[in-house]
Amino acid sequence: QLQLVESGGGLVQAGGSLRLSCAASGIRFSDNYMGWYRQAPGKQRELVASITWRGSTNYADSVKGRFTISRDNAPYTVDLRMNSLKPEDTAVYYCNAHTLTSDYWGQGTQVTVSS
Repeated sequence: QLQLVESGGGLVQAGGSLRLSCAASGIRFSDNYMGWYRQAPGKQRELVASITWRGSTNYADSVKGRFTISRDNAPYTVDLRMNSLKPEDTAVYYCNAHTLTSDYWGQGTQVTVSS
């Protein structure tokens, strides 16, 4: 059973940095990629960044150059390093694991960027 546990959310001033972590258990070869999504109040959930099993990454245009997604393998953790944060980055951030058969979600962690 794949489980995702998120941490690292909080309050930060505009221009500051924050690091989110997603601790994953039950990872197997069938896991295609992992990603970070976010959802602001009244808005759709959107993909922020993803990383494949091989380590290839992609990013939403709005965060390119500011956010970095990375993996540690033992224990398996997917981090999202966020720099130069803007108020529009305020959202609940969710860790996602996409496998051949299922999608798994973390509980979400709140990121609030004040101006």
